[in-house]
Amino acid sequence: MTDHQGPPSPDPSGKITRTIDVPGAMLTYDVRPGAQESAIPLFCLASPMAAQGFTTLASHFTDRTVITYDPRQANERSRLTTEAHPSPETHAEDIRAVLRATAVDGNVDVFASSGGAVNMLAFVARHPDVVRTLVAHEPPLVSQLPDRDVAGAALRDIQDAYLREGLGAGMARFLTVVMHSGEFPDDWPERPAPDPSAFGLPTEDDGSRDDPMLGRGHIVNTAQYQPDYEALRAAATRIVLAYGNESAGLMTQRATVAVAERLGIEPTEFPSHHGGFLGGEYGQTGDPDAFAARLREVLDADG
Repeated sequence: MTDHQGPPSPDPSGKITRTIDVPGAMLTYDVRPGAQESAIPLFCLASPMAAQGFTTLASHFTDRTVITYDPRQANERSRLTTEAHPSPETHAEDIRAVLRATAVDGNVDVFASSGGAVNMLAFVARHPDVVRTLVAHEPPLVSQLPDRDVAGAALRDIQDAYLREGLGAGMARFLTVVMHSGEFPDDWPERPAPDPSAFGLPTEDDGSRDDPMLGRGHIVNTAQYQPDYEALRAAATRIVLAYGNESAGLMTQRATVAVAERLGIEPTEFPSHHGGFLGGEYGQTGDPDAFAARLREVLDADG
């Protein structure tokens, strides 16, 4: 691992941005110094969403040092140097490298959302003594659902449609899947393909295949990950499985509950939806004020 310290990039907020080289990628990470030196740092991450998505949430934790980073396939500031498809284990080692580079390894709280929550479950299983509290928000672990076979087939269909027909076809299928409430019926694979134009998506294929959500096997690799429950239960890390109160019945909420049950803990309800912490980033807005207050409450419960 190489840390390109150099002069930090200027930012009016005091945010420091640096890069590190890891096997197969160059990662960009940010550190926002907190006002209270004694406060435990907070690492916020998702996947494939980049650090930009945590701008609003970070603004609610100015007392803490807040760390964010762009995952290797985010197509923003980080860069891939390999054609290999990253797995949750790959991302776990990227996260380890970022924590080491920020010198807070072993004394940090983590808020991880979506694919980032899956990657952090992989991280804690491998590094059980690094994180104090992990809030894993709506990990899309289809592998843990009772209807995993049909749901898994739906995800493979998304990936296949993207590779075959492009962004519009793949994303229309993706939105149909993530908006479905309840278990997936057995006839789901036989249902007609959704029309991309109904979602305002392109109907023409531009030939690109590097979308961070649909490309490089992200959906299947993330959703089919099998957590190491024995290692997670034995870890020193306090694990909180969280879901939004507007996500009831959706795939991500059902997966969150399933993982919590396997760990023998009660899932924790947060305000809003899958992107509840967003304050306009990527054109999405949840309820970031209430979300941040709930996150602080959950983190403070660890003393």
